[in-house]
Amino acid sequence: MIVSLTAAALVPAADQGMAVQASTIKDIQNQIKDTQNQLDGINDKISSLTDEQDLVQERIDDLNSEIINTMTSIGIKEDEIAAKEAEIADKQTQIDLTQQEYEAAVERERQQQEDMAVRTRLMYENSKSTYLSIFLAGDGLADILNRMDYIEKIYEYDKQKLEEYIETQNQVQALWEQLEAEKTQLESDKSGLVADREALQSQKVNLDALLAEKKQESANYDAEIKKAQQEASVAKALLQQEQEQLKKLQAQQNQANSGGSTNAANGNYTSTSYTATIDNASGSDLGKKVAKYACQYIGNPYVSGGTSLTNGADCSGFTYRVYKDFGYNLPRTSYEQRSAGAAVSYEEAQPGDLICYDGHVGIYIGGGLIVHASSVRTGIKVSNANYRTILAVRRII
Repeated sequence: MIVSLTAAALVPAADQGMAVQASTIKDIQNQIKDTQNQLDGINDKISSLTDEQDLVQERIDDLNSEIINTMTSIGIKEDEIAAKEAEIADKQTQIDLTQQEYEAAVERERQQQEDMAVRTRLMYENSKSTYLSIFLAGDGLADILNRMDYIEKIYEYDKQKLEEYIETQNQVQALWEQLEAEKTQLESDKSGLVADREALQSQKVNLDALLAEKKQESANYDAEIKKAQQEASVAKALLQQEQEQLKKLQAQQNQANSGGSTNAANGNYTSTSYTATIDNASGSDLGKKVAKYACQYIGNPYVSGGTSLTNGADCSGFTYRVYKDFGYNLPRTSYEQRSAGAAVSYEEAQPGDLICYDGHVGIYIGGGLIVHASSVRTGIKVSNANYRTILAVRRII
């Protein structure tokens, strides 16, 4: 469970008008441990919130892409609708022209029928006199037959023209009906395109709403992350103040125990939460003194290149300085320290032994634990010895 701290709860005591005080080194070490745990919890919360915000931002990016694609599709549909409307307008023009042709064909048919009716009536009414005049006017039977053949040809001509007009009318009628059907299909296609466009527009409205919702969600995460970062800043300030207090107490204790001497082997060490672990482990008294002495500095900072137990040391600088205070000169790097002293198996490890890893080193304190300068974030701390692959165990004492 992530502990959410209020600013008031984390404001350094010095900022509230009272100094951080602890009666013993153990007390201040416990305070540092609690504050560090609180800071770790806040950092975990920030990390979790950031991960969740990243997921929301990913969804925002996806939505932006979907909206762009939808708008593109809407534009395509609008172009297709415009093209259909142009086709419909062109088809209507063809229909209007065809209608005019149809009306002209009907008029020609009507006129032809009237002309035929007039000629037929005249021929019928005057048939007797006509035929008689043909006989009388003829120059013989051949001439009469020629005249009759002429009349027959007129009749056949009228009949043929009428049939042609009717055929033209039928063709125009068929074309008209085809154009009307094509226009109906085009209008149906346009209706489908309009429906597709409206569906896309509705989809865009939904996407816009979802995008606004996700942006608000991201803004909420921003606010939570900013609040947690402020809490972390306050916790860091408090942790720094507690570490400074620890340095002072440790310096005072070391001065009192050593009488000003730098030989830590003759000192008495304040009990820590790991004292019982060290005492219950098998090993030499001097090795246990090394382990207890090293544990005095739990909570102090990690500083790259440093060798100060109070102001900061890196992993090999920590082990180097602890052993130097006991009169032993170790090599300065973790790689070189991997060859210092005598090799023993991990099963034989005793308090004071060096536990060597790839690019790292710590001091064994018993119970499967090491004390080491871990990282900039955590400083000097206790960890399980097997938290990383062990490459060597070296006995210095």
